[in-house]
Amino acid sequence: MKKVGGRFALLALVVVLSVVFFLPSYKPLYQAMPDWARKVIPDKGITLGLDLQGGIHMVMEVDEDRAVEIAVDRSVVSLQDLLVDKKIPAESVKRTGANHISIQFANGEIKAQIQKLVDEYPTFFEVDAAGSANSVVWELRESEVKRIKDSAINQALETIRNRIDQFGVAEPLVQRQGLKQIVVQLPGVKEPKRAKDLIKETALLEFKMLDEDNQMKMDFPPRVPKEKEAEVLKQFEGKVPEGDQILFERVVEKETGREFRIPFLVKKRVMLTGDVLSDARVSIGQFNDPYVSIEFDGKGGREFERITGENVKKRMAVVLDNTIYSAPVIQERISGGRAQITGTFTTQEASDLAIVLRAGALPAPLKIIQDLTVGPSLGQDSIDKGVQSTLIAGALVVVFMIVYYRLSGVIADFALVLNLVCLLGALSALNATLTLPGIAGIVLTIGMGVDSNVLIFERIREELRAGKAVRLAVDGGYAKALLTIIDAHVTTLITGVALFLFGTGPIKGFAVTLCLGIAINLFTAFVGTKVVFDLLNHRRKVETLSI
Repeated sequence: MKKVGGRFALLALVVVLSVVFFLPSYKPLYQAMPDWARKVIPDKGITLGLDLQGGIHMVMEVDEDRAVEIAVDRSVVSLQDLLVDKKIPAESVKRTGANHISIQFANGEIKAQIQKLVDEYPTFFEVDAAGSANSVVWELRESEVKRIKDSAINQALETIRNRIDQFGVAEPLVQRQGLKQIVVQLPGVKEPKRAKDLIKETALLEFKMLDEDNQMKMDFPPRVPKEKEAEVLKQFEGKVPEGDQILFERVVEKETGREFRIPFLVKKRVMLTGDVLSDARVSIGQFNDPYVSIEFDGKGGREFERITGENVKKRMAVVLDNTIYSAPVIQERISGGRAQITGTFTTQEASDLAIVLRAGALPAPLKIIQDLTVGPSLGQDSIDKGVQSTLIAGALVVVFMIVYYRLSGVIADFALVLNLVCLLGALSALNATLTLPGIAGIVLTIGMGVDSNVLIFERIREELRAGKAVRLAVDGGYAKALLTIIDAHVTTLITGVALFLFGTGPIKGFAVTLCLGIAINLFTAFVGTKVVFDLLNHRRKVETLSI
């Protein structure tokens, strides 16, 4: 009886946990619960997908070739400034084609001087060095072309995510599709036009000085939860010196993953903007510490040198969309149009910061190639039909099992209900997104759950026909059906995993419910129904079995 009691306790625990995790998904009941209960149970449940609650679906294409042209144009401006600084009289410097720079000059004697300048632009190489005596042609390296194209897509992804986060959309989907497309899904958006306009805007990158003289006087808290920013701003309202503002730096605890905000007093005056930033990339220091290397164009380099020279030992904030990403101390005048942003970065964090910086410096043109708006009424209709189909399928299966297997069919129906409860609980615990194909996966799970019990019951019938006692027949039926059921479920699981790995949004939703349903079905078939049969056999000696 101990084994049965242990399995029964496990079954009860799984059911209770499933119900607890599912409660936030049923808003009327969750909102009616007392505050202490809502603090104890999870606050997130199943999220409805775009096809169920309505919203926006957009597919945008990044103009990678234009991104390369913009990068070459910036190099042209930088080269023009360099020629002026070195007093080399070139007649013209211009981009030819997508990735070539042509330099024309009247005096052929300065060709050697210009050819040496390519060393300062390692991403270019000279084409046909023995060609015209009065011109030099540079070409962007193929590796750099690929890097710029990939960077353009990454920066577009980051810019869109930043804008969507500001818009406050719950569970947005922003992901890369193919080589140069970006898919954006915004479920539950009430203002689709505003959301689309927000996505198209460009992130604003600014360099501002911290007001360290007044920072200490403000007596800011060392850090605050991310949702408490408004309270801090209200607390210090009217106390901020004229010409200053309060901005927050985002901090994530590595141990817990919790997000915090550190308030800073920043001067409103913009010292430099992302317009003059030509590149940002991750580099590795001498102690294998990652840092972000940034590069300005000619004008930005000169301005940055002047600003850093006037503010040595002061802190400069790197601000993107009014959020501080870094606030390093200026150690010395920085010349050459290059700078470093160092800190306790992981490689991933440094890479993310570089993407954010590029997002403000080199926006790649985006073209909307697909724009669909799903209305909430259509989404509700999908939910109603999905629930209706699930109920009809479940009812038909329940009736069939009772008619064909009698009392044992009732036990199988119990497993079916248990399967649904556990599946909804698992989806809620994972905070999964439920789509219309996901509902189809749930319906399919109902059929698979019944299929497992049919195999078990037929094996039990065979054992009973062989003259075995009820208890031995039940044990034998489960034992003999085990391998067959596992084989069938494993092959389906492989298919589900493949769909999840290689499928897109709706297909992934179907794959998630399918894979979870398979795992839960094995549990309910070999633990749920077996516990009921064992309890019946332990309470009294069963001579016959209604099957």
